Amino acid sequence: MNDTRETSFEELVATALERGSKARSITAVCGAPGAGKSTLSDTLAAHLNDRETDSAAVFPMDGYHFDDLILNARGWRARKGAPHTFDVAGFAQMLIRLKRNEEAEIAVPVFDRSIEIARNSARIIPRSVRHLVVEGNYLLLDQSPWHELVPLFDTTVFLDVPLDELERRLSERWQDLSPEDCRKKLAENDLPNAELVSTKSRPAEFVLRA
Repeated sequence: MNDTRETSFEELVATALERGSKARSITAVCGAPGAGKSTLSDTLAAHLNDRETDSAAVFPMDGYHFDDLILNARGWRARKGAPHTFDVAGFAQMLIRLKRNEEAEIAVPVFDRSIEIARNSARIIPRSVRHLVVEGNYLLLDQSPWHELVPLFDTTVFLDVPLDELERRLSERWQDLSPEDCRKKLAENDLPNAELVSTKSRPAEFVLRA
């Protein structure tokens, strides 16, 4: 990642507060699988809501996973989580709706990791939200059609985590699998996806290091 400025969590909170002081501002939190995007996004939104109730919300990209029925039919099930296994157009259209903020509330899908399936209309984002935190692996991916998302973001943050730490976290994520299935999941999907995010993402405005 080049052309980025290293930041701290405190500075990130201050930036979000300033940019969302009068109208909705979208902060994109990008990083490899296992980088801690969900934790950072939830913590950021919580800090912003401590300043003003109901002013911040999180919108995860993972709600736009293709369903397993589609992945199985296309032979993509083993690569679930790779860029081509998402409804990018649907995600982009929802981002546009959220950025306009013309509706009293908008329901968005959320990926349920306990069942590995996205649940439709699982989270409500009301008009009162001025600080929208969007998180996902490929928000800055410099490949079509993902690259069309970048103009929708007011602030971009990349989570920089060493590969060995990513591998440790991902191994914990799949600890319920057999050792062979876990190894296969990492070697053939998660780690290649992590490499793609690290090498093919556009420079973020800010970088936050683990």
